[in-house]
Amino acid sequence: MVITVLSGAAGAEDAARAFAADAGVDADLVRVEETAAAPELYADVIGGDAYTIDGSGRCSIGFATETGFVTAGHCGSTGTSVSSQDGTGTGTVTGSVFPGADMAVVETDANWTPVGQVNDYAGGTVAVAGSEEAPEGAAVCRSGSTTGWHCGTIGAKNQSVTYPEGRVEGLTETDVCAEPGDSGGSWLSGDQAQGVTSGGSGDCTSGGTTYFQPVNPILQEFGVTLLTG
Repeated sequence: MVITVLSGAAGAEDAARAFAADAGVDADLVRVEETAAAPELYADVIGGDAYTIDGSGRCSIGFATETGFVTAGHCGSTGTSVSSQDGTGTGTVTGSVFPGADMAVVETDANWTPVGQVNDYAGGTVAVAGSEEAPEGAAVCRSGSTTGWHCGTIGAKNQSVTYPEGRVEGLTETDVCAEPGDSGGSWLSGDQAQGVTSGGSGDCTSGGTTYFQPVNPILQEFGVTLLTG
């Protein structure tokens, strides 16, 4: 039986041998080896989860790509550092457009692993199967780190919205609510990715109108590939 312990850790070998003895293993059969590699946790990139912008602000992940994830442009300009909510995962905004459009792409480091899923805020996830655009009138659901999972209907497409920061073109209108912090989060019709939360009016107490930036133009703009589950 081989037990690996962290080199230089006080009492590690004695603890390992005690562990083996408690398990009923003959001491003559135990070999303790040392390693300098310490295990560490890795975060997953899952749509709808929170991420931190420059250590202070918060937005929501849109959809995982093969190299990171897509989100809203107003969540951070190119070069902005981001991290997972628990701080174990890190990345950088490598492309961002806002206003004009509301799209951004993040490249994650090795400690933040993209997963082709979206948080359903009911204890599970929805696997993303593709990004086929749903028509007006189709059912759509949104995942965001402030208000969780909410559903409604796709309204008018190719809408222009004027924010205090400027005008954004090509957004899709919905009757789904959202609140600050939900920005950048995932929109799904069934298992098909639709877009990322841009902005709107109202809240999830009284209801409201929310617009999303369609996802396919984001993928095309930055040359990234949607990761499916």
